[in-house]
Amino acid sequence: MTVLIAYATTEGQTRKIARFCADCLIAQGHSVELLPLADAAEDDGFDLKRFDSAVLAGSVHGGRLQPQLARFATRYAAELNVRQTMFLMVSLAAAGNDPDEHAHLARIASEFAQTAGWTPSQVAHVAGAFRFTQYDFFKGLAMRWIAHSKGEDVDPQRDKEYTDWDALAGLLDRWQGRTLPENPATFSPSCS
Repeated sequence: MTVLIAYATTEGQTRKIARFCADCLIAQGHSVELLPLADAAEDDGFDLKRFDSAVLAGSVHGGRLQPQLARFATRYAAELNVRQTMFLMVSLAAAGNDPDEHAHLARIASEFAQTAGWTPSQVAHVAGAFRFTQYDFFKGLAMRWIAHSKGEDVDPQRDKEYTDWDALAGLLDRWQGRTLPENPATFSPSCS
């Protein structure tokens, strides 16, 4: 299959996740194109018809996803709706166990898709990261407060990643109709 992975990132964790997804899908024998939406021109003549399936990925900040992801989903909704698609929403809330936060993420995903006119085949919430090396002073302060309020011990001089790479690799396998090996100990999250 030929798979498009279109993503929008703010501090870089979604880019890392998109690249990981590409590596996993390539290891499964698929052809993959990564499209960083920050680099995509509005009228660049992009042809979604070249792809059998698509993954759209973005990160939640302040209850919203990146506007370039919204523009892409809206512009190509009709073409996305006739393909197998996955919507990856990256957030720190996905790392927690708070049912209210998970319900809020589900509402964000639903409203995003409804506004765009897109019906993803699957929606997946992926835990992100504290990217202190990317934050300015004020955002770093706010993120330390958020971590503290959730009982997380963080070092403001280092990034802290919550992405479960094994779970993400398994999700991609299931999405493409594959299953994990009978002996999960032999499964490599690097997808190589």
